[in-house]
Amino acid sequence: MISTGLKSEKLKSLAYYWLAGQASATMREFMDYIQSVFYAATGWNRDNSYSSLNATSDALLNFPTPRGLRLTLSSLATSQFATSYQLGTVGVVDGSVSYLYSTVPLNNAIAQSAKIPLPDLLRSYRPLAELPRRSEEGEGQPEGGLIKDGLAYGRLYLPASMLEALVVRRVSPTLQFQLSAVSDQKLRNGGTMLGMVQYDKGRYAVEGLASTDGGLLGLRGLYNFGGDTAHLDAQAQPVATNGNGTGNGERERIFGRFSTGAELYYGTLNKSGGMSVGTRFATLPTHKGTPLTATMTVNPLMGTISWSYAVMAGSHCSLASRMDFNVYSYESDWAVGMELWRKKTAWSTNQELEDLSTPTDATPEANFQEKIEWKLDDPPLPLDTAETSPPPELVVQPKKERSFQAKMEWRLDEPDVVSIASATNEDEDEDKDDQYSGVLKARLDQHLRVGLLWEGRVKSLLFSLGSNIDLRRLDSPFRTLGLEVQFSS
Repeated sequence: MISTGLKSEKLKSLAYYWLAGQASATMREFMDYIQSVFYAATGWNRDNSYSSLNATSDALLNFPTPRGLRLTLSSLATSQFATSYQLGTVGVVDGSVSYLYSTVPLNNAIAQSAKIPLPDLLRSYRPLAELPRRSEEGEGQPEGGLIKDGLAYGRLYLPASMLEALVVRRVSPTLQFQLSAVSDQKLRNGGTMLGMVQYDKGRYAVEGLASTDGGLLGLRGLYNFGGDTAHLDAQAQPVATNGNGTGNGERERIFGRFSTGAELYYGTLNKSGGMSVGTRFATLPTHKGTPLTATMTVNPLMGTISWSYAVMAGSHCSLASRMDFNVYSYESDWAVGMELWRKKTAWSTNQELEDLSTPTDATPEANFQEKIEWKLDDPPLPLDTAETSPPPELVVQPKKERSFQAKMEWRLDEPDVVSIASATNEDEDEDKDDQYSGVLKARLDQHLRVGLLWEGRVKSLLFSLGSNIDLRRLDSPFRTLGLEVQFSS
């Protein structure tokens, strides 16, 4: 049974070749950022999948570190076409050329590396997005809800001549097809292809996959309950409210979403298969307390049980831990990770404020003509005669649909009043997203192996500096060391 489980794990790794990603870069690449913008523009939730069950803990504990020196230049040439060129030195000079095309205009993507918010690009702990109401997404769509959104991506590695390709086709608000392929002489039969069918209904999501490598067939699904899944029911009943206008005690205790799922995969050529089950609890953005995510996965064939816990301790710090235990060999592994954000220095902030504000002296200096005539300029007009700007007027936004909370409480929303002062507050909130200059990521496992990664931005360049350290070999502790620089326009 153990050997069968090992074969199954090998098949799983091959099947998830594209899901895990084979990019050599360490930080979140420009192309990956553009792909996330594409999914956001089409309304596809990447987190509502069994493959993303441990996404938060993996980002905090399994982040890769750069090796050698690598330079990446990317550009969003048009609203639908992006390119990326990469050059690196790890023993030998290598590189890659990438192209991406989207049928959906990506105008909302901030392509300039100097303006991309660092939290959107580098933050590991990402709260779950609210589940959409899929039954209403098809309304207003042409041809009864059919849509024709698509994305094509290709990457050629040099001098190895390895080619990667990805095609995503969205045919309806709930159905999406994905086809990925890898061509390399080192692989069996010269390459492999992986096809996926993804069906996301909001409350549940089902995925089917088929790979040419080993004739692998797989099926996995995820079911959500609790939290924000109540509004997905068409016949949802209104919730009784107390005197404070909030839900009853039972609803008040629900602060997050529970998700449970499983996967099955079988290799038709080598007659080997496997399975795994898992569950997750994660708080939602509406939760007023500390954001946290807890998961548990079980692989019966391998006899491995894994627990992970991630918490956003503050706006500047995130922590994660993971514990693995094998019931057959009684072996256990553990790992801890940390993410610490660094705010911009005070002197740089003051410099920006000085550049924006140019104070002038209250007493104007006499001009050259007045100095020649030995007299002063005409006195300035009094304040009461000068033109004064009218006071900010209150502008009420047009009528919009009531929020879900208001519907459940049988009341109307408060009128949204917008003024010039509130607009200024919105600008301040946007500035808060860009108040960081970098982030430090660190991890430690039971083998005393330390991973350090420092990512940030200098002027218009995004950088990633990292190293792997083995504390058991103090004579040569640094196992890897690398620097990666990215620039996009």
